[in-house]
Amino acid sequence: MLIHLKRPVLLACNAALLGLCALVPAVAQNGAITVVDTNTTNLPAQKIGENDLLMVRVYDSPDLTRTVRVSADGTIRLPMLKSTLPVVGLMPVDVEKVVSDALKREQLLVDPFVSVSILEYSSRPISVNGAVKSPVIFQAIGKVRLLDAMARCNGLAPDAGGEIIVTRPNGEAGAQSVTRIPVKALFDGSDPLLNLVLTGGEEVRVPTIGSVVVTGNVREPGVYPVQDTGVTTVMTAIAQAKGLNDFMPKVIYILRPDEQGTRHEIQVDLQSILKRKKEDVVLQSKDVLYIPLNNRAKQTATAITVLTGTAAAATSSLIYTMTR
Repeated sequence: MLIHLKRPVLLACNAALLGLCALVPAVAQNGAITVVDTNTTNLPAQKIGENDLLMVRVYDSPDLTRTVRVSADGTIRLPMLKSTLPVVGLMPVDVEKVVSDALKREQLLVDPFVSVSILEYSSRPISVNGAVKSPVIFQAIGKVRLLDAMARCNGLAPDAGGEIIVTRPNGEAGAQSVTRIPVKALFDGSDPLLNLVLTGGEEVRVPTIGSVVVTGNVREPGVYPVQDTGVTTVMTAIAQAKGLNDFMPKVIYILRPDEQGTRHEIQVDLQSILKRKKEDVVLQSKDVLYIPLNNRAKQTATAITVLTGTAAAATSSLIYTMTR
């Protein structure tokens, strides 16, 4: 069945379609004209950087209304303009004037009305990685703080250490600054200055918690995490292992790896520490704390080899020498 519309109705429909097209500007990409609704993707205005995607609208000039991405040299190119336009470091309102002046200077338009908005920021990446639940890279749009970045990655992983390391450019070519933020103080909100403002270009890394191996004459040998404060001593490590058994050695040993992975022996006078004649000794991550056992050096050597993956022959020889 055909429906015949009267002329006034047809005119009204055409007017409505024209009005809709005016609200949704045409965008030229790769020589093709595509209708794009840009009103729903306009982002907050901030300084423009390399690789950002802009929407340039020139009123009553559909050939000049288009999306354009900022190039690596910090410029944009518009059709019919002879030269590129520098835009990096400018606000969108400043780019409007740059485009308008260029159109007038090259006598393309007498009094152009230009508006510029941001469709996509790509110049302010923030990377969050390490001991977090969901490592992520996102753009710093608007005001972003360190706690916002932690929320983006769904929080800390169970093996997260006691600090967050923020690396950022410091203004010089290739130079970076490093800030260490204590996790507990940040989340407690005890010092608001710890909740850093992130502007883009930062890497936020959460190291995994350190651990030490405690073995030998303790009630529960095993691998134990470094304390939240970042300081684990001989006495705190023994306490984590539920204390000593009946035998009380005078000297205990720390096996500490160097950068090549070779373990070196450090003797510790345990009885002097207990009597408060000497200060407690701070352990480092990956240390092995060995408390000698009477007549059980070989079994302990096997336990250390399993826990640390060190060479069986070298470890057995070292512990046998310790306990003779």
